[in-house]
Amino acid sequence: MYRTKWMQGILWAGLVWFLLGIAWAPTNKIYQQGLVLLLWVPVLIATWSARRLLWDIGRFNPLFCGALLLCLLWAASSMIWSTAEAPLRELKRVLYVVLFLLAFPLIQAARPEVIGQALRLAYIGLSLAALFSFYVFYVEPLRDVGVRISGIGQLDHPILGSYVMGLAVVWGLQFIPRNALGRVCWGGLLALPIIFIVLGQSRGAAIALLICACSMPLWAAGRQSWFIAGLMALLAIIGFVVFEPWVMARGVSHRPEIFLESLEMIGRHPWLGLGINADYLVVTESYPHGFAHSHNGFTHAAIELGIPGLLLLAGVWFFAAVIAWRERSSLEGRLLLSTMLVASAALQFDAASIWGAPRAEWFLIWLPIGLALALVTKAVGVVGVKVRANSEQRANDE
Repeated sequence: MYRTKWMQGILWAGLVWFLLGIAWAPTNKIYQQGLVLLLWVPVLIATWSARRLLWDIGRFNPLFCGALLLCLLWAASSMIWSTAEAPLRELKRVLYVVLFLLAFPLIQAARPEVIGQALRLAYIGLSLAALFSFYVFYVEPLRDVGVRISGIGQLDHPILGSYVMGLAVVWGLQFIPRNALGRVCWGGLLALPIIFIVLGQSRGAAIALLICACSMPLWAAGRQSWFIAGLMALLAIIGFVVFEPWVMARGVSHRPEIFLESLEMIGRHPWLGLGINADYLVVTESYPHGFAHSHNGFTHAAIELGIPGLLLLAGVWFFAAVIAWRERSSLEGRLLLSTMLVASAALQFDAASIWGAPRAEWFLIWLPIGLALALVTKAVGVVGVKVRANSEQRANDE
């Protein structure tokens, strides 16, 4: 069933809705309802027909798939001891994550070109969302450009919105046209999310984008990679000189204190943690009111799920990075690797909502893992073709 045209059309629409609805959906409720209609329900219906495919994926890469399965099971089990108000609701959110991740092998196995097309479309749509955000936030109410931008839709958080725009930039860099006119237009689109990051004043997003762009010569061969790395480094230097007061005004934003206090909190509940989506405050000496999360994806995971949860999530992330590095010569590998570089930086500084409802943080934690699953699915298909070809060759020889 999952290979039928109508099911693949729905799944493709669901993936595009996830990528673009984050900005263009009128309300968060409509965004969530669209995901239920276009992703959760179709994937739930199609999964049984893909059980052999999923089994082959698990056998092909047992380390990555095993770590991911254990991580999801541990998170679901933690509802037993979670201090969250409605533990059963958290189990539903784990199910949402599972359905989201399953969509990638279902799409990749039937229409392998679709995921790349969806990311290219997302780059265009998010760039236009950045342009529309400029008008809605600065032009219509006549605000000063020194005010941190709030994007449209669910990109209304300047920091998380900037990270999503950073992902749009690195996706766009993988699809640069060959002709001169196309490159000029593409460059104009690239400038829009970069300006959004500047106006969002997110130093973490700027650093993440700079790390990704400057490392491109290491994993994307060609003079174009060196040109992009040099241009981004030059823009970073110019940006620091021009916007130095904005860059330095907030100092380190309490991050060292938050990190140290987070380690103490982990030490109080090292093995089980507080449970999935448990509410907590990171109280520091300089900010006694407390922060709602640890501002670090991995310490947040340890606070909620204990050291076992931290190790499982770190294992999933490591094995996904290995997959990306091995496939860096392919377009899909470069898309995954660039996404993981931006997401890894984001997890160090800001993103800390792992198990919440689908929102901007999902672009930074679950989207890279879904792309890694798609690459594993691609490898399974290549191996299957080779095995069938060898079998046919042996039959002909006999």
